Amino acid sequence: MSNPQPGFCLSRAEDVHFEPIHGYRDWLKIRDPGLSDATHGAYDAWVTRGWVKMFYAGEGAFALKAGDFVYHPPGHVHDFMEYSEDIEIFELASPADHSCVDV
Repeated sequence: MSNPQPGFCLSRAEDVHFEPIHGYRDWLKIRDPGLSDATHGAYDAWVTRGWVKMFYAGEGAFALKAGDFVYHPPGHVHDFMEYSEDIEIFELASPADHSCVDV
């Protein structure tokens, strides 16, 4: 069994465009920097344009803005409450085949 080696990945902000992910947060615009392809699905990353107000079960609601950081473990219930399109948020997931369940 062979493990493919990760490849180099560079995504310049001036060369990308933001678009919705249809069927998954299609109300937010994102850009895919190509990390999932470069790491053969070990990691995925995306940049979401807009501040968000999030709800985290057991923690409450938080307005997240530029420079903020949040980690929530797999399966932790969370929800987008409000958003704006004037900043960008970097998100990272491992493995790349994460999923979301609307409730």
